[in-house]
Amino acid sequence: MNKRQIWEKLLSAERPGAGKASGSPERTAFQQDYDRIVFTSAFRRLKDKTQVFPLAKSDYVRTRLTHSLEASCVGRSLGAVVGREIIARHGLQHVESGDFGAIVAAACLAHDIGNPPFGHAGEDAIREWFRNSGLLDRHPFSPAQRADFERYEGNAQGFRIVTRLQSPANPGLQLTSAVLATFTKYPRPSALGVELDGKSGKKFGFFQHDAEAFRAVAASAGLIERIPGTAWRRHPLAFLVEVADDTCYLIVDLEDAAKLGFVPYRDAECLLGELAGNSVTSGRLERLHDAKERLEYLRAKAIGRLLESAAAVFLENEAAILEGNFDADLLDQSPVAVPLQAVLRVAKETIYTARPALEIETAGFEVLGALLGLFTSAVEAASGFGRMTTRERMLLELLPLQFLGHGGQPDADPYVRLLQVADFVAGMTDSYAVDLYRKLRGFDLPA
Repeated sequence: MNKRQIWEKLLSAERPGAGKASGSPERTAFQQDYDRIVFTSAFRRLKDKTQVFPLAKSDYVRTRLTHSLEASCVGRSLGAVVGREIIARHGLQHVESGDFGAIVAAACLAHDIGNPPFGHAGEDAIREWFRNSGLLDRHPFSPAQRADFERYEGNAQGFRIVTRLQSPANPGLQLTSAVLATFTKYPRPSALGVELDGKSGKKFGFFQHDAEAFRAVAASAGLIERIPGTAWRRHPLAFLVEVADDTCYLIVDLEDAAKLGFVPYRDAECLLGELAGNSVTSGRLERLHDAKERLEYLRAKAIGRLLESAAAVFLENEAAILEGNFDADLLDQSPVAVPLQAVLRVAKETIYTARPALEIETAGFEVLGALLGLFTSAVEAASGFGRMTTRERMLLELLPLQFLGHGGQPDADPYVRLLQVADFVAGMTDSYAVDLYRKLRGFDLPA
């Protein structure tokens, strides 16, 4: 296929299992995808999920919800800039630059939808609990199934939510192949016979239970196979999702940290000024005397320069990306790589190790571990592994039906059974997880 045909395949509006999406110039299939994500309960719950500063009381600190909205705005702009040039280069027909922007925006909007409570510490807590619980030794799991729990990944949980758990009768949101493939930054399972190099091989993007669903997406969008039927090269637009995510969390986390006093305003200004480079108008900056306003101005300029740099690197490497020969971070290949590393260094040394963040994330290990222990004990006892106590019967009643098998009983397949408990716990907000933990431990009683 020539490049025009490759791009037409990559921009597939097919909805796996539901045929080609119907849309109109006023509301395309990709814009419909964006709307479908916005109206889900899983997306709404991001309002009470940790970004960096857990359960923050300040009204200007970001949550996963605001981070996802900001990333989608950045992704829309970046996608449209790249799309305009791709259309001109290859003479794509019946495609607008806005279609590129809408695909990236929808993928960005959903990129954190699978994150458990307490941020990345929540992922670590789930992994650690399954590794140490002894539960995985009880059943004859395949290496890949076992790895799904031991290497638990919010990215894979996100794919599971949008294709299966949200609106399970459909099943899932039935998003277009272009959006689903762009959403999946790591198009591989948790366990492989060989490790994969490149950025897209570092994590995994779908559980074994959802592998067939991703195969359908990969075939529809024309992704390049790395291991036949098992692992693929990224959808090119997934590189843009990564840029939008990294841009928002690094720059915006720095802004939040300065407002909370963890990073001096002057230091944050210098870092953002280096990122913004020549895009900063000295006269405009000098007229701003409020520290927050200066930071907001520099943040906007820095984001603009990062997007410009990322788009240039993408377009310069387009041929290699389409052939599957490029698998690096776009920003690492750009002129902003050095100042961006300086921001990352401050983030690691100051922001992500701030005492309030560490205290709550550490508590998250206790909360999520306890909840997993209680509910897995209940479903295992109900399945004939251990004695079913009165308390476990009550716990089983507290488990919503959507996380049980047919007839309201735990699934007969132990892999699915445990995955459904993980679904339940990972879907909780920070506040709900803490509240349920306190009630089940007897620290709080319902009113």
